[in-house]
Amino acid sequence: MGSLFTQILYRPLFNLLIFLYNVLPGNDFGLAIIALTLLVRTIMLPLSLKAARSQRELTKLNPKLKEIQEKYKHDRQAQAAAQMQLYQEHKINPLAGCLPLVIQIPIIIALYRAFLAGLKPESLGMLYSFIRSPGIIHNISLGILDIAHKSPILAVAAGILQFSQSRLSIAQMPQTVNKGDASNIMSTQMLYFFPVMIIIITWNLPAGLALYWVSTTLFSIMEQLYIRRRYV
Repeated sequence: MGSLFTQILYRPLFNLLIFLYNVLPGNDFGLAIIALTLLVRTIMLPLSLKAARSQRELTKLNPKLKEIQEKYKHDRQAQAAAQMQLYQEHKINPLAGCLPLVIQIPIIIALYRAFLAGLKPESLGMLYSFIRSPGIIHNISLGILDIAHKSPILAVAAGILQFSQSRLSIAQMPQTVNKGDASNIMSTQMLYFFPVMIIIITWNLPAGLALYWVSTTLFSIMEQLYIRRRYV
């Protein structure tokens, strides 16, 4: 399984990263990270939009689902049958929102590993014959950022952007009747907890990986703004 993951996802993404490094002006590895992040996220955009649409449709059904749960709280079988009937009436597949996200997980992991490998000269042995080896990867990006060393500024920026993205995501969700609902409480807790975790995680990572997180979160914010304009 590990070899399959390497050959199908990790190695191709790593080669594409080095290709971008070779062709972008100034052989800037930071720009190559940003370019590959945006390219992969753009390719995955249809999956993300499909997941967002499915999630919104499911959220709208929450009040009716709660009515079913209350009505059949002592009969699990009848509750499941009523829920499936509700989904069929609204032509909704409850798994449609999860599948695209599951597909994206190994891609994101491979992307992360490719960026990490790009900081190690010995990883250049994974290049295909038609990809020119740069020999040495220059660590300085944009003339000021050493992507091989940690950057507290980028770590904080990643946390702030994650907070903005999470807040925007919560704002786009239809509000439930009961503000004390467990899902609302959990969403509020994650709004503050997850950005702090991102800062802690990226604080001691190479700046190149923090740059990846900043880039992908910015893309997510733009994606959610697009979803709001189109579907809300």
